[in-house]
Amino acid sequence: MASQQTMEEKEKKNQEYNEYVKRVTPTHSLPANMVKAFVVGGIICVLGQFILNMAAGSFNLDKETAAGWCSMILVFLSVLLTGLNIYPRIANWGGAGALVPITGFANSVAAPAIEFQKEGQVFGIGCKIFTIAGPVILYGIFTSWLLGLIYWVLILIGVF
Repeated sequence: MASQQTMEEKEKKNQEYNEYVKRVTPTHSLPANMVKAFVVGGIICVLGQFILNMAAGSFNLDKETAAGWCSMILVFLSVLLTGLNIYPRIANWGGAGALVPITGFANSVAAPAIEFQKEGQVFGIGCKIFTIAGPVILYGIFTSWLLGLIYWVLILIGVF
């Protein structure tokens, strides 16, 4: 009898816990999140294309130089908006649309640096600036080195 009563109590507690979790867990609509990401990512891309067209047209820069300026301006705007605490709100609303382009990468580098600046130049900014972006850079460089090595070996053995 006692074991049956404890089993019923456990089931009741589990049911109450599941109801609590269901009540406090935020629900998200996948279609709405996809639309928001599309809109935010699209706005960033339209801004980038506008900068590229202005640099190439108004300033008579060649395509590669204009692309470099476009990237630098987008990174600068992202860091500026991160410092003003605007970009995190955009990323929160737009999700992957704000985090995937180059602006999201700039935000991931700037945010920890801004957050830990009160701890000083070395132990704050210097130690924390690459906490998120550092692994991406490291694995990107390592992967490109590894693929380059494989390509070089394939050339040596006559595959290419």
